[in-house]
Amino acid sequence: MADFETPELKDYLEIPSIDVGSMAHSKPFVAAPNHQEALGFPGELVDDWHDKAIAKFGELLEKNRALKVYMDSCVKCGACTDKCHYFIGTGDPKNMPVARQDLLRSVYRRYFTFAGKYFPKLVGAKDLTKETLDEWYSYYHQCSQCRRCAVYCPYGIDTAEISMAAREILDHIGVGQKYCNEILGKVHKIGNNLGLPKPALVDTLEGLEEDIEEETGVVVKLPVDVKGADILLITPSADFFAEPHVDGLMGYAKVFHQAQASWTLSSYASEAGNFGMFIGSYDQMQEVSMRIRQAAIDLGVKRIVVGECGHAWRVAYSFWNTLIGPWDFLDQSYPIPQHICEYTNNLIEEDKLTFDKSLNDHMTLTFHDSCNVARATRMGDSPGGQFEIPRAVIKAVCNNFVDMAEDTIHETTYCCGGGGGLLTDDLMELRVKGGSPRMQALNEVVKDHGVTHMAAICAICKSQFSKILPKYGFEMDAIVSVHQLVSNAIILTGQITDETSDEEEMNKDEPSSGEE
Repeated sequence: MADFETPELKDYLEIPSIDVGSMAHSKPFVAAPNHQEALGFPGELVDDWHDKAIAKFGELLEKNRALKVYMDSCVKCGACTDKCHYFIGTGDPKNMPVARQDLLRSVYRRYFTFAGKYFPKLVGAKDLTKETLDEWYSYYHQCSQCRRCAVYCPYGIDTAEISMAAREILDHIGVGQKYCNEILGKVHKIGNNLGLPKPALVDTLEGLEEDIEEETGVVVKLPVDVKGADILLITPSADFFAEPHVDGLMGYAKVFHQAQASWTLSSYASEAGNFGMFIGSYDQMQEVSMRIRQAAIDLGVKRIVVGECGHAWRVAYSFWNTLIGPWDFLDQSYPIPQHICEYTNNLIEEDKLTFDKSLNDHMTLTFHDSCNVARATRMGDSPGGQFEIPRAVIKAVCNNFVDMAEDTIHETTYCCGGGGGLLTDDLMELRVKGGSPRMQALNEVVKDHGVTHMAAICAICKSQFSKILPKYGFEMDAIVSVHQLVSNAIILTGQITDETSDEEEMNKDEPSSGEE
């Protein structure tokens, strides 16, 4: 890994000076031929790549009317230029959203507009060359598809859609990204991003059951492949693997247990994440999602609840209906799908869960709004539910909560810096620098309000922050799951608490009947 300097946290966020080409070297590893071919893509750059790229671009323009509008409507107003976390962290002008868009737009104008075909220099039209292709691969893998720039664009141009289109073209001509494509292959073959087979999954869950029983004295099950269960939980495979993710999974299990819910996980569809969205392939997104539909049918469930994963919730909320619907075999009286935070919050509002908030008093919390949840979905039945519901859950289980600065949360939230298929160590410099705006906002509430931990409801965000927090002087475990907080505070029926332990000790000390 190349050496680089971590951006310095200051008293306030500064827009950087232009540093031309400072990230031109940054690019992820290219997918091996077997990773490409497993997804139906060419194994390496095809000989006629130029013609195939233009043809694929034309196909996408026909299929996606929004993409054509985005290609035509930019007026170079500059509203987006300082809104990208990667530009703020690197200073590379090609990480300005408008400049990143123009890498594709200049080729669009050359091959798909009258003026570009006959007067290319007048309209900024450029030929598609190998040099341009290399820039696509580099800079379209310096976009986390967070859509923050679209919030500020007066025309609503969505750079995420443009990045997705560019990546799909690259895959189509044999230049895919190793990280995303290798993971997609694991999902198709085994059912989850980690490549975790059913025996290993079951063993992991049994270990978590033992942990919960040791902690609480209550037997809480994490069931797998239970036919006839009411609820199918679809959660990111990170929840089976590492902290703080597994702590959140134990929180889900405790909530389901206390609600006396009939629920199950699926070994066939043991992954909520969908990297098909990251590479811009609706075919891949559909194929991954279809496993979830099939699992729901095979298990005969009535409803689907989605765990803490940002892009998974976006795919579920925004795409499932058209990708793999209709859902007429599910119980229509429940949201289809439903986020785990909404499920838990409903139980809280119905007074069906008991908490001891003091069990989280060792933390002062803030909350990171994950991009895909914040800008592409909703929770509950009212606008803004995706902001209000997670915070309501946190406040129900914690006494100490502080929000970060208003312009860094909600729909204007900063990305963690590792989303959009960029959570790979070969992009660590980009991830660290791209995470700097969020680290700056966190640092402010740490200094001003004594915040000790940041909660999130996205597996990628949690993994990313675990890596970059130490780079900025914070503790690695300062990132927590929302349902980790729920797990800490929830009181299960029959649970061994400090009070019940004290009572048992007192009963032991008291003389039994007839003793003097």
